[in-house]
Amino acid sequence: METATDPVGEFFRGLAGRGREPLLANVSGTLRFDLIDEEAVEHWYLTVKNGDVAVSRSDAEADAVVRTVKVVFEGMTAGKVNAMAAALRGALVPRGNLALVVSFQRLFPGPAVSRAKAGPGSGGRSTR
Repeated sequence: METATDPVGEFFRGLAGRGREPLLANVSGTLRFDLIDEEAVEHWYLTVKNGDVAVSRSDAEADAVVRTVKVVFEGMTAGKVNAMAAALRGALVPRGNLALVVSFQRLFPGPAVSRAKAGPGSGGRSTR
């Protein structure tokens, strides 16, 4: 169940609120996140068209689907879990257009140490 302090909901609402995401300027496709929370599965569906992002709660077919437990995704939105490392451990299972998944991972913050090294105003994204 989604609450006002739900980090996953906040992440997706923030993304939808921006409308245009410069880090996805050259990206188009659909991406669905299936987040397992005990017995339930939350669906978050993104449509990206050259950086314009729309978010819904649909469980429709998508170009790429990412399946993981909600707590892992919460860690990704907090910069505590690296999406690529989670995929290599099998804690996150992507299928479909993997280039789309890799492009999307840029939206997650890096670890607090990386944000501190990158400097203020960098949003935690390394320039490397």
